[in-house]
Amino acid sequence: MLIPAVEDALAAYLRQTLPLTADQGDISFEAPTPTWAEQLTTPVVDAFLYSITRSPQPPRASAPRTTEGGRVERRAPLPLVRLGYLVSAWADSPRAEHSLLGDALTRLMSVQVLPAWAVEAELNSSIQVALAADDAQSVALLWQSLGTGHKASFVLEVTVASDAYDWEAAATSVTEVAASASVLPRQDPAEPGGAWRTGQG
Repeated sequence: MLIPAVEDALAAYLRQTLPLTADQGDISFEAPTPTWAEQLTTPVVDAFLYSITRSPQPPRASAPRTTEGGRVERRAPLPLVRLGYLVSAWADSPRAEHSLLGDALTRLMSVQVLPAWAVEAELNSSIQVALAADDAQSVALLWQSLGTGHKASFVLEVTVASDAYDWEAAATSVTEVAASASVLPRQDPAEPGGAWRTGQG
């Protein structure tokens, strides 16, 4: 559910902000192979998921929740996942592709978090988006492995909390501490052998 929810949000955001209506083009998450490219009939912005790693950001803590029955539940902090997408544009000419790719780049760089209106699923965190650091050699190797030939593109990193841990009943809070005391025996040095006595006197 996590990855499809992220991709639905990306598609909704790009569809709303790009000059690319449903009858003009499409948003795709397919691997951009030669076979796939040959089947295209309209302009497409493609975001190919090629990398899934754990984010170096610290785990995201979740606030306690209360069920309908009144039970308080907690869960362990959720690790963040980083998804790497190779973003490219496909059209009938390089100029049209570059224009569409530039629009997608501008829209994605204008936000650090996808707006709430684009996220329909109930996720455990916001969806962070950022342009990856330049790694031209890795991108070139990726295109080579796809068999398509090097193409203008950029890498988008998406960071979101995973759903790694279930909710569990919270431990009962300590509300009262009862005190108790007992009389310990003491040694009376005045008696032979230092006999032990209890009580006062």
